[in-house]
Amino acid sequence: MLIIGIAGGTGCGKTTVVNQILNELPEGEVGIISQDSYYKDTTHLSYEERTKINFDHPKSIDFSLLESHLKDLKKGIPIHQPVYSFVKHNRTGDTILTHPRKVMIVEGILILTHPELRDMFDIKVFVHADTDERLIRRLKRDITERGRDLDEVLTRYQTTLKPMHNQFIEPTKEFADIIIPNNKYNTVAVNIVRTIINDRLYNGTIKA
Repeated sequence: MLIIGIAGGTGCGKTTVVNQILNELPEGEVGIISQDSYYKDTTHLSYEERTKINFDHPKSIDFSLLESHLKDLKKGIPIHQPVYSFVKHNRTGDTILTHPRKVMIVEGILILTHPELRDMFDIKVFVHADTDERLIRRLKRDITERGRDLDEVLTRYQTTLKPMHNQFIEPTKEFADIIIPNNKYNTVAVNIVRTIINDRLYNGTIKA
């Protein structure tokens, strides 16, 4: 199994890059795990208490569960990936049955901050985007998809997102094997990742 970690700041366009990599790859041989599914369970907290959690800090992620799930997948054991609600700031209680694939892509803003998890990645990718561009994308997403209002998003960006990005996320760029600029010039970098995957798949060097 080939495990690829794709990181980058909030709104950097990781999903777009993941989709570009998936394009033209064999269907059914690539699986995706999102870091967002592994925010810690906050059932024991009230909604008001949950809203005060710093979700951009590594402590908000259940890395031990994510590591355990990746180890199971490498052994050929299916996992039950948690489902997280950004509206309720908590897991829903539902899970998604995820089967092992020849290639597993793990994506999330904080996945390169955790040494043990980082060591499990065969390829580490960091998606870079301009700060203003990331803010605009975050605004659009949080307002339209997550029910936030403009003031809430901007306040969170200034007090939490930006300082956490500078402290935890941007420094992980140094661990990346490939840095992808998320603009029209990213084609070469995306093609390199896709070529590596295809080479492993078609030369039979990896197994599900």
